[in-house]
Order: sequence, then structure tokens, then C-alpha cells
Amino acid sequence: MQPTTPKQRKQLDHDLAILVKFVDIYCRRKHTTRQRQPFEFGLCDIKEIYGRELRLCPSCKKLLCHAITKRTHCPMDPKPACKHCPEHCYHPKYRQQIRKVMAYSGRHLVLTGRLDYLLHLLF
Repeated sequence: MQPTTPKQRKQLDHDLAILVKFVDIYCRRKHTTRQRQPFEFGLCDIKEIYGRELRLCPSCKKLLCHAITKRTHCPMDPKPACKHCPEHCYHPKYRQQIRKVMAYSGRHLVLTGRLDYLLHLLF
């Protein structure tokens, strides 16, 4: 569901910023030998949401494109956390990948002092 109110838009941008942050951390720390290209996607302006240019390897780019598409078109209102959602819209391959990304990046952020992301993961 596309956001229709400023509150929905703000929530979508917040969710997308977290997705981008988690995939960025995972790609930079796990795919150090892979060639990374600038990430561009038609559904949203990543630089505006994330605050800087994003560079990802091809596999992380595919995952983030899938995640952004699914989040942007989520039919749930209000949107629950994906792990609590009754409908799993991610393709099984991407669902497994995003779980790995979230687990790795979430741990990294908590261990480096970013407790706000821990709260997002838990609730």
C-alpha cells in the first residue's frame, strides 16, 4: 500500500532507511572482495532516505530491490514487523537472505552501541 498520509510516508522512509542500513552493513563487512556498484532504484530516492550514496555487490542489490519493493507495496495497514506478519510476501530465497542480513547487522549495531536498532528488531 502506497503511503497516503505524511505519517505513513515517514514510517515508510524510516523502514526503508533501516533496510538500507542493514544491507549496507552486511555487504560492506561480509562481501569485502566483491565489486560494489552505486545503488539506484526507481521506487525511492535512496540518497535522500539514507543520507549518502549506497554501493552494493550484485547479490545485495537484488536483495535490497526485493525488500524495498515488498515494503513499499505492503498491503498491511498498520504494517506489522515482517516476522509477525500473517502473510509472508518475500520469496523464500530472499526471506532466508534477509534473515541473515538482519541477524548479522542487528548484532553488529547492538555491539557498537546502536540500541535504537535493537528496539526496532524487538518491536
